[in-house]
Amino acid sequence: MLIIAGLGNPGSQYAGNRHNIGFMAVDEIQRRPGFSPWSKKFKSLISEGELAGEKVLLIKPQTFMNLSGEAVGEAMRFYKLGPENIIAIYDELDLPAAKARIKTGGGNGGHNGVKSLDAHCGREYRRLRLGIGHPGAKELVHNHVLGDFAKADQTWLSPLLDALADNAEMLVKAEDSQLMNKLALAVGAKPDEDKPKPEKKPVAKPAGQSHIHQARSGGKPNLPTSGPMAEMLKKMFGGKGE
Repeated sequence: MLIIAGLGNPGSQYAGNRHNIGFMAVDEIQRRPGFSPWSKKFKSLISEGELAGEKVLLIKPQTFMNLSGEAVGEAMRFYKLGPENIIAIYDELDLPAAKARIKTGGGNGGHNGVKSLDAHCGREYRRLRLGIGHPGAKELVHNHVLGDFAKADQTWLSPLLDALADNAEMLVKAEDSQLMNKLALAVGAKPDEDKPKPEKKPVAKPAGQSHIHQARSGGKPNLPTSGPMAEMLKKMFGGKGE
């Protein structure tokens, strides 16, 4: 069994906030065939269903963002699951809008919902981060995160969430690279186009060979003709100088 937890804040006043993209994502998954209507349990709204032959519990904590871990942790313990059975979906300031990334474990990036999950569930759960972009200045972050998506954002937001719901089986089967490609294509990006390209390592030029190495490797040494070094090399290699 897997728990897919979308993070957000409850209440109609927060429904369109960038901070609620996690709620929006699980709402889209729940609309697909096979999921039960939302009901209340574990301080959350939950929906049960099946994806890729795996029983799945969708969960939207109703505790407010900074206490999300209380709700998800309660469900985790009820079903005797571990953090490896949890997938959290949430907003990411440090990703450009429309970008998505997935990983297991990691830091919280200052996200209060993730801090709470880490505290109540452990850190080794899978994290699907959906980029909402950064407003550019620290003092603008609060209003950006708790502000609604703009109309212009719908050009990528709806296709992204639709693609995530349509390919949710990949999420369950941990086919992460395939899923990331699907999401990138849905928003008009090339798959993996923003992955850092491996740097070309400079080819080290062979260092100049010493007189001794030249002689030992069979090359004709370019011997100095005068001075203490010349005398020493003559004795070592039997040369008479030129």
